[in-house]
Amino acid sequence: MKILSNRSIMGLAASAALVLALSAPAPAQDLAEVQQAGVLRHLAIPYAHFVTGPATGMDVELMAAFAAELGVRYEQVPTGWATVFGDLTGTLVKPAGAVAERLGPTPVRGDLIANGLTVLPWRASVVDFSLPTFPNQVWLVARADSALAPITPGKDIASDIAAVKQLIKGRSLLGKANTCLDPALYDLAGLTDRILLFPGSLNDLAPALIQGEAELTLLDVPDALVALQKWPGKIKILGPVSERQDMAVAFRKDAPQLRERFDRMLERMRADGSFLALARRHYPFVLTYYPDFFAHR
Repeated sequence: MKILSNRSIMGLAASAALVLALSAPAPAQDLAEVQQAGVLRHLAIPYAHFVTGPATGMDVELMAAFAAELGVRYEQVPTGWATVFGDLTGTLVKPAGAVAERLGPTPVRGDLIANGLTVLPWRASVVDFSLPTFPNQVWLVARADSALAPITPGKDIASDIAAVKQLIKGRSLLGKANTCLDPALYDLAGLTDRILLFPGSLNDLAPALIQGEAELTLLDVPDALVALQKWPGKIKILGPVSERQDMAVAFRKDAPQLRERFDRMLERMRADGSFLALARRHYPFVLTYYPDFFAHR
């Protein structure tokens, strides 16, 4: 057996320490650290009209405005649904009911998440959310030629959801794991054994439905609004499978000052009308469906 010298042992130890250092999460960054670094790192996933490119999308414009507010450079950091919360917090997670299961450490790559991110209980156990930035709800959607008809709204949202769930029985349903369109969030598994977890982008759920990959799909409000505009006469909304939800920007729990600074900017933009103008530029029909969100915020 080969015996290592003290120098070799010390070299191996130094290499191991370097690997650990490179894999360890970056130090938490609140407002002062972001301003000192001179850059705001925006973790972004292409989705609906929130993130459509490196310089386009509602949330891209909003985060660029926030960077300008802080006097720093804006930088978009591409990520994915399986890793985005780890990229923000330094700990990989996955949903486990109303909480998140911690999977292990990972490098911190950004300062906030903004891409039409829905506020969900398991996510709120991992990050802190800003004031709401967009209304949301998850809808059941079918092709326009489906024999299924939209429900007649009942006395309350609970009865509407119950009626919509009856339409799912025995039918194939597309959803997307680790997002607000995950069927596991809405107790749908007992209704059908034909749940399909879509491997592609959220933006591709509607065309997958149109092409016949399933009889039904879950879409949230922004994606449905885009799909109705992009493929007129191809899909129809059957009704809700969730209560009203909110979308917001996600921050690390140890970055309260950065979150509070964003909230102040958002409140000012609401008051002067610039936020409504931004929303209408990217979602022209949103006031048709949720006028109260913008009127009372």
